[in-house]
Amino acid sequence: MIAQTSAGAAPYKPAKKRKNIDLPEIAWQKLGLLAVSEGISLKAFVEKTLERMANRVEITVHENPSPSNDPWYDVPENVEMVMQASEEVKKYGGKVYTLDQIKEKLGL
Repeated sequence: MIAQTSAGAAPYKPAKKRKNIDLPEIAWQKLGLLAVSEGISLKAFVEKTLERMANRVEITVHENPSPSNDPWYDVPENVEMVMQASEEVKKYGGKVYTLDQIKEKLGL
């Protein structure tokens, strides 16, 4: 049962997901001993330990679009330039040139 707040609304309760965990018997035995030493069930001990470990993990998203992680894309101005050029191509269309065509236009 979820406790009610004074205003009558139920407090936030995070969603949980059930998973089966396969570990060697000796691992379960050792975890069980640790749980007993804390005065809690094995299930509660494993859940608490895993949750504590998960809360220590920091997840950062690196938005470098380069498959090779090219540092050029780490500069915000460079990314902005690419995004702007991409929008211009979508808006006005564009033309694809071969390397030979580019050299010819540049007189190389």
